[in-house]
Amino acid sequence: MVTFGVLGPLTAGSARLGGPKQRAVLARLLVARRRVVPVRTLVADLWEDPPDGALGTVQTFVGALRKALEPDRPPRTPSSLLVTEGAGYALLADDVDAWRFEEMLGGDLSVLDGALALWRGPAYAEFADEHWARAEIDRLEELRLVAIERRCEAALALGRSAGVVADLRAHLADHPWREKAWSLLALALYREGRQGDALEAVREARHALVENLGVDPGEELRTLESDILTQSPRLRPPPVSSLVGRATELALLETAVPAAGLGIALVTGEAGVGKTALATAFAELLAGRGWRTVWARCQEDAPVAWPWQQVVEALGEELGAAERFRLRLAIVSTVESAAPVLVVLDDLHQADEETLAVLTAFTGRVLSGRVLIVATSRSAVPSEALARAEPVRVELGGLDEEAVAALVGARDARVIHQRTGGNPFYVKELGRLVASGGDLGSVPAGVRDVLRHRLAGLPAQARTVLHQASVLGRDVEVDLLAALAGHDVLDALDLVIEAGFVVEVAPGHVRFTHALVRDTLYEDVSLTRRARWHAAVAEVLRPGDVQTLAHHYALAGTRSPAAVTALARAAEGNRAPREAVRLWRAALVAAGSEPLDLLTGLGRALAVSGDLEGAREQRSAALRLAEGPDAVAEVIGSFDVPGIWTTNDDPAHSAELVAAAERTLPAFPGPTATRARLLATIAMEDRGTGARLGEAREAEATAHALGDPELLAFALNARFMHTFHRTGLAPERAAIGRELLEVASGRLVTHEVLGHLILVQACSALADFGTADRHAAAADELAQRHDLPLVGLFTDWYAALKLAAAGKTAEADSAYRAAAGRVKGTGMWGMERGLLPLALLSLHGPSTVDLDDDWGPHLDWVRPLALPHDEALKAARALPDGPADLLTEVRACLLAMAAARLRDDELAERAHALLLPAENELVAGTGLFTFGPVTDYLGG
Repeated sequence: MVTFGVLGPLTAGSARLGGPKQRAVLARLLVARRRVVPVRTLVADLWEDPPDGALGTVQTFVGALRKALEPDRPPRTPSSLLVTEGAGYALLADDVDAWRFEEMLGGDLSVLDGALALWRGPAYAEFADEHWARAEIDRLEELRLVAIERRCEAALALGRSAGVVADLRAHLADHPWREKAWSLLALALYREGRQGDALEAVREARHALVENLGVDPGEELRTLESDILTQSPRLRPPPVSSLVGRATELALLETAVPAAGLGIALVTGEAGVGKTALATAFAELLAGRGWRTVWARCQEDAPVAWPWQQVVEALGEELGAAERFRLRLAIVSTVESAAPVLVVLDDLHQADEETLAVLTAFTGRVLSGRVLIVATSRSAVPSEALARAEPVRVELGGLDEEAVAALVGARDARVIHQRTGGNPFYVKELGRLVASGGDLGSVPAGVRDVLRHRLAGLPAQARTVLHQASVLGRDVEVDLLAALAGHDVLDALDLVIEAGFVVEVAPGHVRFTHALVRDTLYEDVSLTRRARWHAAVAEVLRPGDVQTLAHHYALAGTRSPAAVTALARAAEGNRAPREAVRLWRAALVAAGSEPLDLLTGLGRALAVSGDLEGAREQRSAALRLAEGPDAVAEVIGSFDVPGIWTTNDDPAHSAELVAAAERTLPAFPGPTATRARLLATIAMEDRGTGARLGEAREAEATAHALGDPELLAFALNARFMHTFHRTGLAPERAAIGRELLEVASGRLVTHEVLGHLILVQACSALADFGTADRHAAAADELAQRHDLPLVGLFTDWYAALKLAAAGKTAEADSAYRAAAGRVKGTGMWGMERGLLPLALLSLHGPSTVDLDDDWGPHLDWVRPLALPHDEALKAARALPDGPADLLTEVRACLLAMAAARLRDDELAERAHALLLPAENELVAGTGLFTFGPVTDYLGG
């Protein structure tokens, strides 16, 4: 993958780029963000007065760039990076520093530091005078200023006000009109105890704003000034702690601090759970009270009593030669003389007998000074004297999900918590892996290395049993493990339990302490051995445990009727779509052919999992195999996957289905479920026409009469697809959404999600964002719980809409681009082309329209906003009404914009007639973007 740099001089990995014109071609393609740039546009952008042969010169530049960017590409093979599309070129870049910078803007202090470190100079530094780069340069510069301010805000939250003051002074010297920066500066000065300087900063801000912009300070700055004058508690910095989620354990250690004499605490827990971190935080607390801390670590290969040698040397003393009893007393006396002193003995489970004997010597003396010994250990310490001393015992478990979120952010906290059990070391390693673009389901290299090192200390038989247990999953039935191993496994289990790899959860059942432990062991088993062990497990499993049986059949690659039956039954009952896809595919492999029921099952699962193109392929394949009306109706009717977008993604495929359904329909004349499903399918596939409302209503009536909730949900979806034949129908769609929730809630997950998304759209049109927010959150929650990846595409767009509606233009711009990027590759072609430019038009206005952007099917409605007057008028008057879909109001608004630009009454009247039924709505019924109130387009 080539990494492109535009935040400074243009770079493309290690490629050696050519002269200014060739570099300009590359920069122009990067500005286009993977969109096609026509060759004529490149020519016009490169030369004010294009020379003869300019077209060929551009082609030469492109050829040279392809060689530089893909030096290992075989001759005469097409480029996969700089591709030709029609009469233009597109650079399908994945890694551009500017794009990474934008994605990092929502991060914490360290992430923001990384984001700002990407800047090596002004964005597109070489092309600052080029008209085609100016808008992108300005946009990125604005985001850089936002990042600086967010970084200062994050640093303030961590109590670093002194550094923030210096950074903000430098920032404001160049940008004195940044009101947010003035607010942060005043707050930082106040927290530094400089109340007068803070008020002076507010006064400077007022002067700068009046001088530069002619406006008074906003509410935030005025409120801050008032708070400074009254010394409001709101201005105090939040409490900062370097230790997350251990308040209870710290409080427990506090109880070990002796009022006089000796105190002992024993902190136990597995490797990486944070024993040393807890001791460090506790030492910092005691340091504030005048305590001295000395550290020592027990090592397996160290000299006798080595930890105490470390302690004595840290206290500035030396141990002389003496017999053991006197040596122990000398150590106790040295430590006592340094009181109050905290001694931390790390890894006490590795202590030798003499180290424990010295610890015993402390418990047998009455000390004159205050001494606290905190020992950390992975397991119980075999010391009777220590047990008699009744130390304060602190058993460290994993962090809870809230604490994990504080370490790695809320987005992946739940999954990271599940995979790591909250072990802080594993949490941080997995968080770093994900932040760098790694797979959340993989094992970080650091974790794998630590676990392998620990495994090396086990006997070979125990390691084998652990590897066999990993094939059974995270939860292991001991009898099943013994059957797989072919011998008794209890002795080996005792060893691995003591080593902390598994824990007993009930008699006969053990569990790997973390998913990462299990995954590391499993990945270390060869593929061939894995398959054989999975097959052996499938042979001894109870036949009623379908999901587990199917899991092992799939991973064993077994080909048999029993495997097909188990895999198909498991796929039908599995509510995780991507897992269902895996099981259906495994069933097809086990069958060695393509039975009709397996193809239809796979097609439906692919659609729910987000692979719409793959689903269409499977559905067509099944339809070709179906013979007779019953089989055809079964194939067509089995695919009741919800749809929210009214633009047809694959018209040819839909036409194939509609034709097949209409041919089959006469075979089912009565009001039956089969006929209703065929009718609903016709209405769903012929969407965006408004012509199939009759079919949808008949299907809906039949479903009501039969009392079939699944059929009713499908029919309601079909009717929704035909409620766009005129504007102003948001209330009707809201009613459909509410009925869907009533029918589907708690039993039909995908249609329940559909109900929420329909209500997001309808409530956006009705300007009821509070209700829309609740339905978006409910849809996201269901999607996360049931692994429905496409849902997030719509709620991401809605989040961008909300930013736009709130006037947060820069943030909305970034959010729209990110949301559009996530649509690519889903097979939702109706959303892939043209929606991003429409969203940006809604955000920035018609003056920013570039007809070279990929407007997709919406180009004809946009052309009148940018063409010369006469051409624009002709184009506008030639416009048809357009399809009856989610963009009906949007197209009418574009027509109104054209009428205003061209000052044409005929166009204005046409737009007015189209929009009048929706006069009380917002142009936001897509749930993706908003053009504001409909009344803005109705004219006087």
